[in-house]
Amino acid sequence: MNIEEELKKLPDQPGVYLMHDEKGEIIYIGKARSLRHRVRQYFQPSHSEGLKKDRMVEKIAWFEYILTDSELEALVLECNLIKEHTPKYNTMLRDDKTYPYIKVTLGEPFPRILFSRTLEKGKARYFGPYTSAFAVKETIELLTGIYQIRTCSRVLPRDQGKERACLNYHIGRCPGVCQGKITEEEYGAKVKEAMEFLDGNYAPVLSLLEQRMQEQSEAMEFEKAAETRDLINSVKQIAQKQKITSFAGEDKDIVALAQMEEDAVVQVFFIRSGKLIGREHFYMRIRNEDTKEEILSVFLRQYYSGTPYIPREIHLQEAVEEMDVIEDWLTSRRGGKVSLLIPQRGMKERLVELAEKNALQVLTQDRERIKREEGRTIGAVKEIEEILGLKEVFRMEAYDISNISGFQQVGSMVVFEKGKPAKNQYRKFRLKTVEGPDDYASMREVLTRRFLHGEKGDGFERFPDLLLMDGGRGQVNIALSVLEELELPIPVCGMVKDDNHRTRGLYFNNVELPIDRHSEGFKLITRIQDEAHRFAIEYHRSLRTKAQVHSVLDEIPGIGPARRKALMRHFSSIEEIKNADVETLLKAEGMNSRAANAVYDFFHNKE
Repeated sequence: MNIEEELKKLPDQPGVYLMHDEKGEIIYIGKARSLRHRVRQYFQPSHSEGLKKDRMVEKIAWFEYILTDSELEALVLECNLIKEHTPKYNTMLRDDKTYPYIKVTLGEPFPRILFSRTLEKGKARYFGPYTSAFAVKETIELLTGIYQIRTCSRVLPRDQGKERACLNYHIGRCPGVCQGKITEEEYGAKVKEAMEFLDGNYAPVLSLLEQRMQEQSEAMEFEKAAETRDLINSVKQIAQKQKITSFAGEDKDIVALAQMEEDAVVQVFFIRSGKLIGREHFYMRIRNEDTKEEILSVFLRQYYSGTPYIPREIHLQEAVEEMDVIEDWLTSRRGGKVSLLIPQRGMKERLVELAEKNALQVLTQDRERIKREEGRTIGAVKEIEEILGLKEVFRMEAYDISNISGFQQVGSMVVFEKGKPAKNQYRKFRLKTVEGPDDYASMREVLTRRFLHGEKGDGFERFPDLLLMDGGRGQVNIALSVLEELELPIPVCGMVKDDNHRTRGLYFNNVELPIDRHSEGFKLITRIQDEAHRFAIEYHRSLRTKAQVHSVLDEIPGIGPARRKALMRHFSSIEEIKNADVETLLKAEGMNSRAANAVYDFFHNKE
């Protein structure tokens, strides 16, 4: 691309621009009110974007852009693209957290109380977010027990009377909704009381439990009374956690940050229905020259593009860039007015100051830990780069082959990015063309399939900056020959082992290079090697187990593929099938009396 010529073609319209390096990787994504004005700025000698962005400009090989109808649309598109591509030079949230909510399914005639990490449109009511999944599950169990809320997934009232009542009915935790033993109005009253508890009205629950404990004590049921006493203490603990603030029934988030050089932490306090229900902190990847206004602006866009709930008010420590555009965007996402406010006095200001103090404390305490972690990951990658004489090794891939005497040969591919495992990009291969234990031929097939898939897309399109082979010259030469055939210029490094099967050095460019066994680079190489081996072994073990199970079930008369799969879905192991009686076997989908008896007779007659 001739950048000078392309700059002349830029339109004076809002949109999003994407900067690419010579490998085609997206290294920066930005939005602009005017693409012509903003993108041209990067390439003007007199204009400086700060040291880090100036380095980024040097790496731009070409750029592209997407036009939008408004600056608001550009902001939304920028958020989505940054989240998908995580460009190297964008200020980024280091956390990708989702928070648990309590969901009451009011759209159902007989509502349930469920655990949820997403908010969906509809008639359900949500309580939260909470910062502890354990606390949410504990609260749900408490409410379903006290108020006898159903936990089954039956469609009611359609399925009433079609099946027997479950165990919860027999132990008194459900009023028998599926059997029509309670009216919709009576059940609704129980749900309403449970929601009052979630709104912070704990008195009725405590009164009910205390009365129950008294009755159990008088009946000399001391064990039950002790259990009820523990339940009372749990409710009191939950009530303690709901710290009352001076806000009468309001929903708002308090957002403040602290920064040191290239580290920043943003603290968020969650206030729901006037109660401080929790707090959470987020790490940001920033530049030295970034201001608080810029960092907060990026945080608001990235965080609230992913969180399922947006409150009416968000309190900040200071104004942010493009405040009016962000407000409009948040309003459109929430479906109701959202205000960004900077409190100047009173309790609201003190809460913002408290959030800032908490952010500073987290940053101070964790900075050394973060540096140590970066030494184990990014620092270790830099050590490997120096040993091999490479630059900018972002993505590393390693492979391993697993088989037992050639049975069910499999290959594994593990991916490390910035020195950390990217497990969602791991891949498994079942060998198709190789018979017998031939590791070289197996590796050739795996690598060929991997890189051919990459040229087609198929989720393999991101190629590594460095290929690590679990072996010396032989494995490296196999990889190099595959890459040469496919005309892919990817460096390949072998991990040479000593007589005790421990890595002693790296084989690169026909030379064995020593590596300090106490260095972080060596430790990272070992972790990658172990991970590739573990992943291959686990996959091979799962295939062996399935083959063994299927071979046993295939011997049973009357058990075809459909019933075999149904049995394996219903039971966790072959041992469980073996120990099941006929009645239990009948519970598996598609089983009839003849098939269940055939399975039972097969295992018991063999004994």
